[in-house]
Amino acid sequence: MPTAAVLSGCAASSAAPRGETTDVRYQGWSGQLTFPELAADLGLLGDVRLEWIGNTTSGPQDIQATVTGDVDIGGAFNGSILRLVAAGAPITAVVSYYGSDALSNAGYFVLDESPLRGAADLHGVTVGMNTVGAHHQDVLGIYLRRNGFSDSEIRDVQPVVVPPVSSEQALRSGQLDVSTMTGAISEKAKARGGIRPLFTDFELLGAFSAGCYVLRDEFIAANPSTTRALVAGIAKAVRWTQTRPYPEVVARFTDIIRRRGRNEDTKTAAYWRSSGVAGPGGAIAAREFSLWLERLVDSGVIRPGAVDVSRIHTNEFNPFA
Repeated sequence: MPTAAVLSGCAASSAAPRGETTDVRYQGWSGQLTFPELAADLGLLGDVRLEWIGNTTSGPQDIQATVTGDVDIGGAFNGSILRLVAAGAPITAVVSYYGSDALSNAGYFVLDESPLRGAADLHGVTVGMNTVGAHHQDVLGIYLRRNGFSDSEIRDVQPVVVPPVSSEQALRSGQLDVSTMTGAISEKAKARGGIRPLFTDFELLGAFSAGCYVLRDEFIAANPSTTRALVAGIAKAVRWTQTRPYPEVVARFTDIIRRRGRNEDTKTAAYWRSSGVAGPGGAIAAREFSLWLERLVDSGVIRPGAVDVSRIHTNEFNPFA
């Protein structure tokens, strides 16, 4: 079916069965638009109503809030999801929402005059990132391992947690040897000049979806119709950004952020380049979990056999799978 046809008939026409909730609690991101919010604005959620309860500080925090029931849906890096599932969290990944491609990726930046030129120069350096135990640290670990670092040498490369808004300044002031930057922060920093990427996750791994939205298993069991409407709506919103002209997407993002009245800077939306999501409509590929599971088992974070990749994600509710 053509994408236009899918999107034009996307809203569910029937109410959720008796006993199911149609209110879905979620956390947002300051100055950014989430796919549930875009889906709601495009009219893709049918009878599902979103309830914003505040902004999150990181993906791990967002999915932890989902596990505890403070929110109904949360999103995080797939490696973080694996860690939580290995610890016994009853959650399932249902749709991809961010990733890396040639336009949108995570760069590991140094100053132009830095003596750091490659992996061999990274012994004992500090690397700034938004949180530990997530995307930036796991990509760094793969990069170092592929360049011959032992476990002890990898541990000697020091991750330093830095709020994303401070990552550029921390690098330029000499507080960090390397700073990981993405999205608008990366685009603004590159425009100011004086920095260069040692590598990007796209250069290292190619195009891939990196993170998923998750739901509690009990929420899915109790609300199957709401789950299907929610996930399908998000998938269609992802596909909308994958198929619409860039100016249209940026204009829509800017308008939604302005209209929702959270006292945010709408200029950030202009730096959006792509969702980075690899699969059509956020369909999840098993590789997007097995890649990180291999790294986590290799580093001793997750014991072998503790997580079955085929059981922690599903494309059942995604019309593009």
